[in-house]
Amino acid sequence: MTLAIVTTIIAAIFMLVIPQLLGSAIRDAVDFLADDTADRSDARRQLLFTGLMLFGASVARGAFTMAHNYMGESIGQHIGYELRMSFYRKIQRMSYSYHNHVHTGDLMTRGMLDIEGVRLFVNTALLRTLLLAILIGGGTLLMIRTDPLLGVISLSFVPFVAWRAISARLQLRRGWRNLQERLSVLTRVMDENLAGIRVVRAFAGQDYEMRKFNKVSDEAQALANDLIGIRVRNTTFMTFAFFASVVAVLWVGGLKVIDGEIDVGTLTQFLAFMFILQMPVRQLGMMVNGFARAQTSGTRLFEILDLDPVIKDKPDAKALEIRNGVLRFEHVDFAFMDEFGDERVLRDVSFEARPGHTVGIVGPPGSGKSTLAHLVPRFYDVTGGRITIDGQDLRDVQLESLRHVVGVVQQDTFMFTSSIENNVAYGEPWAETETIHRATTQAQLHDWVRRLPREYETLVGERGVSLSGGQRQRLSIARSLMLKPKIIIFDDSTAAIDAATEQRIRVALREITRERAVIIISHRLSSLMHANEILFLDKGEILERGSHEELIALGGHYHDLYELQIRPGDDAISHLGGTGDSDESGGEDSDGDES
Repeated sequence: MTLAIVTTIIAAIFMLVIPQLLGSAIRDAVDFLADDTADRSDARRQLLFTGLMLFGASVARGAFTMAHNYMGESIGQHIGYELRMSFYRKIQRMSYSYHNHVHTGDLMTRGMLDIEGVRLFVNTALLRTLLLAILIGGGTLLMIRTDPLLGVISLSFVPFVAWRAISARLQLRRGWRNLQERLSVLTRVMDENLAGIRVVRAFAGQDYEMRKFNKVSDEAQALANDLIGIRVRNTTFMTFAFFASVVAVLWVGGLKVIDGEIDVGTLTQFLAFMFILQMPVRQLGMMVNGFARAQTSGTRLFEILDLDPVIKDKPDAKALEIRNGVLRFEHVDFAFMDEFGDERVLRDVSFEARPGHTVGIVGPPGSGKSTLAHLVPRFYDVTGGRITIDGQDLRDVQLESLRHVVGVVQQDTFMFTSSIENNVAYGEPWAETETIHRATTQAQLHDWVRRLPREYETLVGERGVSLSGGQRQRLSIARSLMLKPKIIIFDDSTAAIDAATEQRIRVALREITRERAVIIISHRLSSLMHANEILFLDKGEILERGSHEELIALGGHYHDLYELQIRPGDDAISHLGGTGDSDESGGEDSDGDES
């Protein structure tokens, strides 16, 4: 930036020198023509010297202008790079609660278009404004010193231009704010459409989606046209005022030459100065637009960059130390604190999970099962009580160390557009091939992968659309096993897997789970009947707890659910639940292949 400012100042100085050299050359030429006794050789030398000086000043002006343009663009690109990295880093650190209430399309617009608006500020606005300020300031001193009246006339356009520039900036700032917000909506509509393209096709919603997209596009186009209109109108007015000043200088200066008050060289000097100002003045619209866009884009960008993550390490946080791997919930309460109010999800939840001990959690939808799973890796913080691992409060340990210890296998799995091998080894990119194969074997995925033409190099489509639901879930299980977590939480992670494959996965994981604490969350009792302790959760409270046999004997909520899902009932219930919810198997047979 320092080099850019220095080169801009030097370029402006040479621009101010050129009119004086040109005026001097004209003055010498006129004097030579008026003096019949003048020595022609001296006159030629003088003209040659002035011409060389003019040429040198022009070359220097061009060189330093090129340097300041290069520096300005380079600074802008570096600012864009730093802002992109800072923005992306901030998004990675933001808590689950933030991402639950912000749309991906809005973040994408801020991370691309708003950063572009800030990036362009240095070259298109800041340095060009500095150049124009030096030209006007330096020119004012030189012109008024030469001829006060012509100096004032030559700069008479400045007050009008300043007024129009301020007015345009205010209008453009509002316009850019509206346009950027409308572009965020446009990106959001496109993102939703592409993410749900299968639903759109299944319900023949293409025409509706096109009308929705066209409506938002028309609104964005109208706002863009308004911005263009504001810029063009104000640039036209400012250019008109400038050329009116040029005409005034030519008229008054011409009269002064006729009256003998000034010579032709002086008039030439004023006119040359005015025409040097022509290009910066014509670029005023672009400069004002650059300031307005940068202010709006910067405001939207720093709304994100200035956020402080809700879930973060304490200043004195230490790495989690694992001794026995015992997880405890101690009178845990949790509520979502958002614009919808205080929504209490968990109430006084207490239990313990230790190595070799499996805890099953079952309950109706909305009972808080998944929220409970999200509290262990600190996706959210408890609002009451505490959660500990080997006596260490999770809020007092470093997040990175905690999340290496806790593995959560979720029902909604996300696949990256990469190979199967890379998706499995996402948490440990440099893992040995044997380790990857061991994890997929334990997840009952290895045999299926080996039958693919490219095996582990097979590309997984965007969001895993090329895989069935059961295959995605087994890949997610393998991905979690790669990290060898001390605590494993299966959050309804076998809902799309048929009962036979689930049984084989459970057998394959028996050796692993013997040394780890395991929590299984499921709405399907066949997935957790083998657990050492089962908790029946409803409305955030533990209503029943005990082994499968104890809960059946209790004859409460768990017993009723068991009767509904497992024991034969009427034909409809038996068809729905008697096969272990086979309707959710993702269309797979017992080998896990698509049927």
